[in-house]
Amino acid sequence: MITKMKVQLRHFQRAGLVLLKRTPPRRFATVFPDDVFLTSYPKSGNTWTQFLVGNLVFQDEPVTFADVNQRIPSFSDMSERELLRVPRPRYIKSHEPFHAYYQNVLYIARDPRDVAVSNYHFLVKKKRLPRDFAIDTFVSDFIADRMTDNFGPWADNVVSWLAMGPSRRRFLFLRYEDLLENTLRELRKIAAFLSMEADDARLERVVQLSTADRMRQLEKEQWKSWDMTRRTRPDIPFIRAAKSGQWADALSAQSVAAIEGAWGPVMRLLGYELANDPEKLSASSEAWRRWEALVSVLWPRGLERERLTAGRQLEFR
Repeated sequence: MITKMKVQLRHFQRAGLVLLKRTPPRRFATVFPDDVFLTSYPKSGNTWTQFLVGNLVFQDEPVTFADVNQRIPSFSDMSERELLRVPRPRYIKSHEPFHAYYQNVLYIARDPRDVAVSNYHFLVKKKRLPRDFAIDTFVSDFIADRMTDNFGPWADNVVSWLAMGPSRRRFLFLRYEDLLENTLRELRKIAAFLSMEADDARLERVVQLSTADRMRQLEKEQWKSWDMTRRTRPDIPFIRAAKSGQWADALSAQSVAAIEGAWGPVMRLLGYELANDPEKLSASSEAWRRWEALVSVLWPRGLERERLTAGRQLEFR
């Protein structure tokens, strides 16, 4: 009886917070026409992009972990009341799949094999997985979308934005790997997307303020001030190697084959080289065949770099 009353009380408390707009609204947030969304699947470089955009937009005072969530908030972490007080135009972090109300979208994609490795370490840091949890076991849950707070499986999230991006007012698609390879070049694209004039000296300063080394140092100093790290294990860093290709050493051959079998056609569409024979993956994976059929319909000639009218732009590499 006491347990039932506690459950009912929690429901009433939750309902009251929702009515008072004191809970994170997620997909039900108020959206303004000039909102700019920094969107990605979790652990695809979104925090780094927050720093790059934040240091580009708020150039008078560099972004830190103590204030990044106030400057570039998330619909998943800040209440509706707080979000409505953020000065416009708002720059908002999101991991949501396609949302019809998001009109100005910068989407960052990352190799899902590296995404799996990064997610695994992050969940251990958050204490959602024990330290000795097998990463191969995690990969199965990762593919089945049992670990990412309802943002959809990796390919579903990416393709939802790739397919619908041309319908947005402004849309820029970037790869995490290209940001790593030439941050200045990709930052120029971001500045153009945001209609911001910035010379190379200013862009270089933004890059230096957003390096992995600086972010690691800020994390050491400010981890208790940032929501993402405050209640997590301090012995495991949030900012890890900040490199691509870590999956080759971290994942077993079976896990690599499982990820490629699940999403290989989408990975190849984005330019990610597979470790396994596509013909063998196609023969053994129904998921591969489904994605292959969809990709061939939506992008029969593959992705090509193209610019659209009305201020929209797609950057496919």
